[in-house]
Amino acid sequence: MAGGGAYNPRTVEEVFRDFKGRRNGMIKALTTDVHEFHRLCDPEKENLCLYGLPNERWEVNLPAEEVPPELPEPVLGINFARNGMLDKDWLSLVAVHSDAWLLAVAFFFGARFGFDKADRKRLFNMMNDLPSVFEVVTGTAKKQSKEKSSVSNNSSNRSKSNSKRGGSEPRARFSKAEPKEEEEDEDEGVEEENDDDEKGETKCGACGESYEPDEFWICCDLCENWFHGKCVKITPARAEHIKQYKCPSCSSSNKRARS
Repeated sequence: MAGGGAYNPRTVEEVFRDFKGRRNGMIKALTTDVHEFHRLCDPEKENLCLYGLPNERWEVNLPAEEVPPELPEPVLGINFARNGMLDKDWLSLVAVHSDAWLLAVAFFFGARFGFDKADRKRLFNMMNDLPSVFEVVTGTAKKQSKEKSSVSNNSSNRSKSNSKRGGSEPRARFSKAEPKEEEEDEDEGVEEENDDDEKGETKCGACGESYEPDEFWICCDLCENWFHGKCVKITPARAEHIKQYKCPSCSSSNKRARS
């Protein structure tokens, strides 16, 4: 069959290498080789499929004739939709089906050669660390990479600032305001002592309970009230992606003001 061959990967690493080769081939078809791919997907021809090959090549071909096929088959008839959609929408559709086929082939090998739960989980995690074909074709992979880089830089800056202010401070709060650089003098030490006193007096704006050093808190950027993360359903991981946090009360007030 097209895209199959006699190669049968038997270990997690071999299946992942097969997955990566096929994935790279399909990405080439939908990006750098897109003009040739468009030409080959002639709507006047019969049902055509896009195959990714383990050697990082690709081909547009008819589906396998044997039933059942040697490997799971890609989606049929990608050529029929070519002229009925915008090119970017058509390529995105093919990319989505390509991702589904790549996963199907990888787990077909896993089932065939008896991968256990741990092997399947490891295989999925290895594949999931790579951007999907759809993410690459639509450009969302680059956007996510920039966002991760920005979050990483912010976290690094925050860690450096915290170390300057005293690494022994046992608080689990989250503040959206980046700490400003401060001169290390006697006045700073006094300010930090006052800040420690204020922590114990802080009350959660939702439940009214006092601040505890082992709990995650987040501050509203509008009313400047502090909240338990669990009370407003915000996790530390989610908070890293929030540019300006608004508590439920401020959010509802803004909605009423706009209406």
